Amino acid sequence: MDKIVFTEEFCSPEELFPFTLTRQIQDIRVGILTIREKWELLLDMPSYDKQENDYKDLDRSMVIDQSIGDDIIYLIHGNILPTPRIARQVKKLKPGQMLSLPDKENFAYCISKKQVIDQHKIRVSDTIELKTEELREIRFPWDITRMNAWAIEHDLSLIKSKKKKAAIPASNKTVSARNIFIEKGAVVEHAFLNASEGPIYIAKDAVVMEGSMIRGPVSIGEGAVVKMGARIYGASTIGPHCVVGGEIKNSVFFGYSNKAHDGYIGDSVIGEWCNLGAGTSNSNLKNTATEIMIYTPQGPVNAGLKCGVLMGDHSRTAINTSINTGTVVGVCAHVFGSGLTPKFIPSFSWGADGIQLYRFENALRDMNNWMQMKGRSLSEQETTILRHIFDHY
Repeated sequence: MDKIVFTEEFCSPEELFPFTLTRQIQDIRVGILTIREKWELLLDMPSYDKQENDYKDLDRSMVIDQSIGDDIIYLIHGNILPTPRIARQVKKLKPGQMLSLPDKENFAYCISKKQVIDQHKIRVSDTIELKTEELREIRFPWDITRMNAWAIEHDLSLIKSKKKKAAIPASNKTVSARNIFIEKGAVVEHAFLNASEGPIYIAKDAVVMEGSMIRGPVSIGEGAVVKMGARIYGASTIGPHCVVGGEIKNSVFFGYSNKAHDGYIGDSVIGEWCNLGAGTSNSNLKNTATEIMIYTPQGPVNAGLKCGVLMGDHSRTAINTSINTGTVVGVCAHVFGSGLTPKFIPSFSWGADGIQLYRFENALRDMNNWMQMKGRSLSEQETTILRHIFDHY
């Protein structure tokens, strides 16, 4: 069976800190779908590494050597956002061929066991150049929000033929209704839906409560809840099983996170299982209107004029937390304190100053408490990854 194996050669996972602490690059959500889901849908084949338990130490070359058999493997750089045209060109590759763009590195390879020299080397001899196509890649976390409008539109074009569309209930006020896709099973009543500047997608089992105002492009994921009076601007993604309220603009919530009350989140990326206390707001623009420098493990990087908060999985804020412009929050940080937060809050911090450590046993207990509220609990794999982060970061 043909299958996908993702690689990380095109982008360092450290550049996508803190989100790659707990997931592979291809499991980042941009638009409606994750990068992995986009490729699987477009290539109509599974990816090999979805259930790997030790991905932080996983050797891609060993995966190829152990799994290839008589299969055809498509090696794909995990940070590349596919288009139907790129996917068609990838599927045309024959074993031993690779796909590239002008002035770009090769980003897709097709191999069989004949191309495997050893565990750390493959032989690929023929390069196919794909012309007149813009290659979209996620290199830094702020790229997620900057490509989100494009991704929502393209993802919807991929999935709408596979989903059952429901009629828009008459109680809603709509603009450009043809650009609104409400999946069968969603509950949307007495809301304002404006899709004149981009599509609105509302997945099954989502609930959009009365008085909510949504201006596309926006994606509301499966089982998500948009509370009464929420104001959501494009380009925003509310991932599966999130609960949101207040004001949100140009932000991506990966999944299972809560911003259930008033407060502003803009130009931000929120990981999974986060909780933003009532009144939590972030700054996304400096008062001097100058460029924003963002923490990365390799040193500060210029993110341009707008960037909000980049929050890793399982982190939480206290009520009325004021988050500084371009703040990076690690995994499982408990953020509280007076005034603006520091620009970097390490993983497992107890308090915004990062001085006190969140004891690992207490952190696991509290994470499980939050997850149980949505019918989930930490798996052994997740616990192992969190232990690794606690010990090394």
